[in-house]
Parts: sequence; C-alpha cells; structure tokens
Amino acid sequence: MPLTTPHQIEQHIARTMAFYHPRCIDPQAGFYHYLTDDGHRYNRHHRHLVSSAGYVIIYARSAMHTGAPEALKWARHGLKFIEEKHYQTRTQGFAWTLDHGKAEEANHHCYGLAWVMLAYATALKAGVAEARIGLDRVHALMDRRFLESHSRLYAAEADANWHLTSYRGQSVNQRSCEALIAAFDATGESAFLDRALGIARTLWQRLAPMGDGWLWENYDRDWHIDFDYHRDRPDDQFRPWGFQIGHQTAWARLLLRLHHHRPAETWLLPTARQLFIEAVEKGWDDKYGGLIGGVDFNRRPLHRDKLYWVQAVSLAAAAMLGDLTGEARYWRWYDRIANYCWQHMIDHEHGGWYRILTQDNRRYSRQKSPAPKTDCHNLSACYEILPIMQRQHGERGVAASL
Repeated sequence: MPLTTPHQIEQHIARTMAFYHPRCIDPQAGFYHYLTDDGHRYNRHHRHLVSSAGYVIIYARSAMHTGAPEALKWARHGLKFIEEKHYQTRTQGFAWTLDHGKAEEANHHCYGLAWVMLAYATALKAGVAEARIGLDRVHALMDRRFLESHSRLYAAEADANWHLTSYRGQSVNQRSCEALIAAFDATGESAFLDRALGIARTLWQRLAPMGDGWLWENYDRDWHIDFDYHRDRPDDQFRPWGFQIGHQTAWARLLLRLHHHRPAETWLLPTARQLFIEAVEKGWDDKYGGLIGGVDFNRRPLHRDKLYWVQAVSLAAAAMLGDLTGEARYWRWYDRIANYCWQHMIDHEHGGWYRILTQDNRRYSRQKSPAPKTDCHNLSACYEILPIMQRQHGERGVAASL
C-alpha cells in the first residue's frame, strides 16, 4: 500500500522537494512560480503572493524535517522577497500579484495576508527568529483592516483605499484560522489560539446550520449565504460556487488541531468526525476514483475535476482521525485516497503532484505548478502524516484489514 510506512512517506517528501529544489530558486527575486511537468520554468517574471508564501513554508518545513541550514537560508530568501517586493510602502499592504516586480492590482486580499502570516509562523517555528516581527506586523494588519467587530470574522477584500468590498467568504477565515494555530504553535501565546477557536466556533455553530451542517463558500456583507455569487463559476480557483469537498475536509483537519490544544471544547471532535465522513462519501467518484471539487446545495456533484489539494488535505484528515479514534473506517478512507493519489495525482517520473485532472483523470496541460501552486498542501499533509505513521506503523496491518 502506498504512503503507509514512514519510509515511503520520507521518500515521497524527498522526491517532491527534489522537483522544486533548486530549480524553483530565483537568486535575485524569490522563487519561480511557473513550472511544467518536467520542471521547465515557463514564466520567470510573474509572482503570486500565495506562491511566495508557499515556498517559504515548504522550505521552512524542510528545515524542521531535515535540520539542513540551507533550507532555512531559502526560507529567509523567500521572506526577504515578500518584504521587499510584495510589501507596498505606499499602501502599507502586500501586492496580490507582481509582474516584473510591479504590483498588478490595487485591491487588498486578506487571503493573501493569511498565507503570509502562515509563512512567518512556520519560519519562526523552524528557527528564523526575526520572523516574529513580520508575524506580529501581518497579524496586526489583518486585524486592523479586515477583522469585523460584529462578526469577529475576517472580511475578504478591500479596495486601494482599504474600504471593504461587500464580499465575505469562508475560505479566508479557514486560512486565517490555520495561520493563527501556526502562530500559537510557534509562539505559545494563547491569544492566537483563542482567535482561531473563535473563528471556528462562529463558522461551525452559527453559519454551518445555514448549509445543513456544511460551510457554503460565498456570503454577503451580513454573512448570509449568497447563492448568486459566482453561480456560473463552480470551478473558480478562489471563490467557487457551491460546497467545496476539500474545504469541508480541511476544516475537519483544523478542528482536530484545535481539539488537540483545547480538548475541553467537546464539540470539536464530533464535528470533525461527522464532517469528514459526510464530505468524502458525497465527494468520492465511484467510477474514476478520487474526490471531486464541489457539490451543490443538495450535495449533488457539481465540479467533477480532481484537484491536488483536495486529495492532500483529505488524506491528512483521514490519518489524523484514524490515529485519534482508532476506527478502521478512517484508515480505509486513508488507503482509498492514498491509492488514488499514487495512481493518478503523483508524478512518479519527475516528482511532485499534478495540479488538476479531469473527472476521468487526464491532465489538462503540462503546467504542473502554475501560481499559486507550490505543493505546499501535499507536503504539509505528508509532514502531518509522517509522525502518525511512525506511531501507527506497527498497528496499520491490523487496522487496514478490519
């Protein structure tokens, strides 16, 4: 079975990193954000804030995993680019995209800031002590510009003058919750964890009932479901219409991380358990395998493509639930998703994961890692799964056979 032993996961992490390193490094300006299947750099001048942060994260995680000083050097290299190029002194914000070093749009995106906060927190935990300054600065910026006092949730977008637009979304709050948990892990300061828990509680106890127990993607400024927003774009990369399977399982993963730190919050574990099982059962493609992108309000298939990050976050959630509960059904789902990824999503020739496949598992193009993809999701999943498999390895044969 693939990805079931510590050795297999170690090898897979190394092969995935070998696809990126060192070809992704731009010695003068951060990292290259556009790579084909075989690693060719086909756009050397465009940068995306999510990719810039993602590269910092994968190098910082690599430094923690291997202890290699070089990995930490490249994490610092990435933070320097974010601070010197993405950060715009005139607006005191971070450019969403850059072309030849120049900001392409004026609007500010809290989703991007959450990725930057996650990058700083991961780098700080890896040993980049100076990242604490950036972590606090970005956190303060998010709170000052996007945190709403009435909802205690983050708005998604502001115009050039920092006036909030009417759009609200769950995705930005999911990424912010993850960044806040990472900040707590890096600093030990409970205020970060308190904020993360507050976001989760608001979304899952106040908003999820509007979606019959799941979180819809798009909302209006009053946090009512906006059924019209992007109705014709169920495959939109950042704001798709419908329920996103990967966001439900990603939330299961975050709820489990919160449960680890705050077990007295008794609603976290049962919510994660139920959410994961419902999502994978509705999202699994019985004909071609893999988890689809999204479903409509009635949980009917809507976006049938297979996205790499959906499989990755679901794989991590399955392992975490299997480890925590000891229940065989989670390990069965782990094996099912891992087998699919091994057969279709992982590039065994060049390394790394394909970004997106058709319903019947064909590639749309040779573009493996166009911005904002960096394989951060699947590498992070592997780093989470590895210690679980190190604990479980002696028990996996029994669990998988039940």
